[in-house]
Amino acid sequence: MKKVLMLLSNGFEAVEASVFTDVLGWNKLEGDGTTDLVTVGLHEQLKCTWNFIVQPELTLDKVNIDDFDALAIPGGFEEAGFYEDAYDQRFLDVIKHFHNRKKS
Repeated sequence: MKKVLMLLSNGFEAVEASVFTDVLGWNKLEGDGTTDLVTVGLHEQLKCTWNFIVQPELTLDKVNIDDFDALAIPGGFEEAGFYEDAYDQRFLDVIKHFHNRKKS
């Protein structure tokens, strides 16, 4: 079983995140079912662009990133606060972790 960590920040684009949730969700239902997607954020509640509120499954402090095979990060808007989380050291450390281990 492959595990994908989708790292979400305030100000992320919900439509960009939906691509991952939709494709991997359909894989669970109609495909080979080999991939789990887990949504993770720095906060228990996130505000997407245009004030859409989302609750990630877990906060970053509750996950072991070594348990994941791949990382997905939807983009976002600066005006909606995207870079406040995206440039947070904890967020950057996750990216570096996957890069240093040559994971997707």
